[in-house]
Amino acid sequence: MEIKREIRDFLMSRRARVTPQMAGLPYAEGGDRRVPGLRREEVAMLAGVSVEYYTRMERGGLGGASESVLEALVQVLQLDDDERAHLYDLARSAGGSSRTRRSPRREPAVTDAVQQVLDSLGVPAVVMNARMDLVAANDLGRALYPGPYSMAGRPNFARFAFLDSRAADFYADFEGARNFTASTLRAAAGHDPLDTELSDLIGELAVRSQDFTARWGKHNVHRHSQGRKTFHHPGVGTLELVYTDLALPGDPTVSMTTYTAAPGSPTADSLALLGAWARTQQEEQDRAAAGSDARAPESSRRD
Repeated sequence: MEIKREIRDFLMSRRARVTPQMAGLPYAEGGDRRVPGLRREEVAMLAGVSVEYYTRMERGGLGGASESVLEALVQVLQLDDDERAHLYDLARSAGGSSRTRRSPRREPAVTDAVQQVLDSLGVPAVVMNARMDLVAANDLGRALYPGPYSMAGRPNFARFAFLDSRAADFYADFEGARNFTASTLRAAAGHDPLDTELSDLIGELAVRSQDFTARWGKHNVHRHSQGRKTFHHPGVGTLELVYTDLALPGDPTVSMTTYTAAPGSPTADSLALLGAWARTQQEEQDRAAAGSDARAPESSRRD
């Protein structure tokens, strides 16, 4: 991700949505305004900086901006908590001395202790990185996401949401799921714009999905933390779940997500069936594999 372009597009998109009325400025209906939101000079005035300085920031020169200036932009552009964090990430990246894309980092290992915690939980749980790869899970977590776990390669939420036709049936709010995915990747890219694997994933999605490109271009950001999701699971039906995201020690870009349901609810009953459904699926796969081996020529079996 080219950081100057990202800063420009993000700031322009945020000021475009703030009308003069929202900012408390006088507004004449039918006046000569060529932009839907605030002008640069209006943002500069409200933030208490010169027009030249704000123009320089919007063109990518955000590095070195003081906290007071950044907070003024937060207020003027009416940024939410996720957008505020994204602005600070962009300022930090713009002020960095290195502009070289980094080689992929070695994926932090999910330790035996973390896997034991996952396995000890009586609810679905997965471990996800900033690229939305599923790097670990307990049995219920794998059973909760049969779509991503049946795709080729490492299971990835973003590829499933935009490149797998089953996602439209799986997510009750398919539009929301795609918006959530694009905005989560946008926040991750702002936090670490030199991550080559993340850039490659974004490039792949942009090439293969026009819908992703359109959502990516809106410059919305979201940080995975907690909320509610509704799934139409192919084995146990509708699941209305509360998810909670917990950062793992040592790397804030890797987190554990747990999924719970209200006690006594239909979803709680369905979660109780999820494990049995997963075991049935595995038994069917094992039988199919055994049958395939039995039908193979003797020379192939020796090989």
